[in-house]
Amino acid sequence: MAEQKAKHAANAAKKAEKSADTKETSLKEDILQESIADLNEQLSNSKHDGDKYLRAAAEIQNMNARFEKEQQKLLKYDGQKLAKAILPVVDNLERALATEAKDDSAVSLKKGVQMVYDHLERALKENGITAIDGAGDKFDPNTQQAVQTVAADDQHPADTVAQVLQKGYYLKDRVLRPAMVVVAK
Repeated sequence: MAEQKAKHAANAAKKAEKSADTKETSLKEDILQESIADLNEQLSNSKHDGDKYLRAAAEIQNMNARFEKEQQKLLKYDGQKLAKAILPVVDNLERALATEAKDDSAVSLKKGVQMVYDHLERALKENGITAIDGAGDKFDPNTQQAVQTVAADDQHPADTVAQVLQKGYYLKDRVLRPAMVVVAK
């Protein structure tokens, strides 16, 4: 369609040039020149409309790709709120397991707590939640929060973690909760 308009415009332009050479201006020639100008304008507008449609289609495709990435990110870190709520429970179970059991009933109770702790720890690992272990390692402010310092010695050189007060956790590759540590200075 656009090619036919262009051919028509070219033919009309040739006719207009011939008539301009003869210097015979008439009403027909004026109308013909106006028609050529109108056709050229319509042709250029139709190209711009096509560009608009292509741009709109590309924008829609980009929006869909962004939406897909955001959805994948949400799914990847789904359960973060629940995991944060469970971590204090894990801490309390670890504290309960750290106590000594002196009689038979306390031993059996501790065994039950250990079973609950094991099941909870397995569920956390299956969902991509792992502990941040850093005792003796170099202090990392990205995964650890220094809450206290102690003097450096032979066992704990400067800028190393002397003690972990509270475990930190990752959710896949994201820090869910930094570890609270004592750093040697």
